[in-house]
Amino acid sequence: MASPQDRPRNEKSRFVRSPETAARDAEAAILRAQGWSYPAIAERLGFADRGDAHHAVQRAIADVIPEPAESLLFFELERLDAELERLNRLEQEVRAVLERRHITVSNGRVILHPETGEPMEDDGPVLQAADRLLKIEEARRRNGDRRAELTGIKAAIKVDHTVREVTQQDLELQEMMREAKAKMRAEEQRILDGGDA
Repeated sequence: MASPQDRPRNEKSRFVRSPETAARDAEAAILRAQGWSYPAIAERLGFADRGDAHHAVQRAIADVIPEPAESLLFFELERLDAELERLNRLEQEVRAVLERRHITVSNGRVILHPETGEPMEDDGPVLQAADRLLKIEEARRRNGDRRAELTGIKAAIKVDHTVREVTQQDLELQEMMREAKAKMRAEEQRILDGGDA
């Protein structure tokens, strides 16, 4: 297989995709849609590493080579749906742990409250369950981000916040300066009017 450095370049010395490269990208997308891992795709098609295989699949999606890209998109969305189902089942189990009463046991004996004689509550399982819920929510967020990325929603709503923040800061600074100048003029007028306002 030819070296990646042998690929044709345009007048700006950037690599140009050939029909062979596009076909190879499409084949990578087909393999991914069939459930192949990126390292396996790289080995099968002669990519340098999993990253190159991943980029090939992304190019196939971007080119919207209809069948491979749609199959891949379907596969990835199905995988994300299955992950959400697993997360929902996990959440139900964790919530069940939260609802149960937990008592403190040490060396096989129930620890009783010294004043009431009642079994002491154990907060450890509740705190662990709460921590697990946070991890489930983080996994859901990542799932949603990936879904938005695949469906193009993320690109459609992406906004450059830096420009907006700087502009907003500039406006706020200008307003603060106007207010300070107005206060200074009012103070100067008060002094000119005799000091009592």
